Amino acid sequence: MSELPGIVIAGASGRMGQMLIRSVLESDKMRLVGALEREGHDWIGRDVGEAMGGVALGVSVYDDPLEPMAQAQAVIDFTAPEATIALSGIAAQARAAHIIGTTGMSDEQIARLEPASRHSPIVRAGNMSLGVNLLTQLVKQVSAALDEDFDIEVVEAHHHHKVDAPSGTALMLGEAAAEGRGVDLAKVRDAARDGITGARNRGDIGFAVIRGGDIVGEHEVIFAGAGERITLKHMATDRALFAKGALKAALWAQDKAPGQYDMLDVLGLGG
Repeated sequence: MSELPGIVIAGASGRMGQMLIRSVLESDKMRLVGALEREGHDWIGRDVGEAMGGVALGVSVYDDPLEPMAQAQAVIDFTAPEATIALSGIAAQARAAHIIGTTGMSDEQIARLEPASRHSPIVRAGNMSLGVNLLTQLVKQVSAALDEDFDIEVVEAHHHHKVDAPSGTALMLGEAAAEGRGVDLAKVRDAARDGITGARNRGDIGFAVIRGGDIVGEHEVIFAGAGERITLKHMATDRALFAKGALKAALWAQDKAPGQYDMLDVLGLGG
């Protein structure tokens, strides 16, 4: 490719969207070619730099992704499940990589990404950070080494604006724990304790959720046995780390065949 890959940012006005825009502008390995927002948003038709309170960048905000996607080699998308599914089809038409950090997607919604992945690469992850993906591998290894005498609890904390629970990262960690044990998370997940719940079932993987303030993201996996506990924890203090991972994924995907990938693939930890 003779010029830098063009990047479109979906959900441009959000905290993550603006962080991604700034990160692309600071990069010497890619260029910003468009920004997307929902129909009716007051940023539509404006220069994205001015909309963010800065100088004009010569890059517009669109509600129709067709025009900017025609110039793009990748779209980075931290939006909402249905918006992500709709955008996947357009990215596939453009043969552009679709980097998905959207959380709260159901299994049925994830399955609806499959047709698009036949035509372009999709990198989807519950969390784009290097540290969290390393943590996922560690959780899988520890879970495989311990039997059901050790109860597993996934504890996560986020800011009070977050709308989905448990977080995508917490579910990713739960899946890693279940995979380590060779079980189906759906069959052992214990997610909503309130009132007289009875004793904990042996082998269950529990989830606890905290929402408050401006917590960027904290995830902890506790392996609790008789007389001892093993705790694995990751704390995010700056949302920029998620943007850094997403940009890395967008660059990595440039020469990849159509298909579905995750951050473990991007980081060379898959397999």
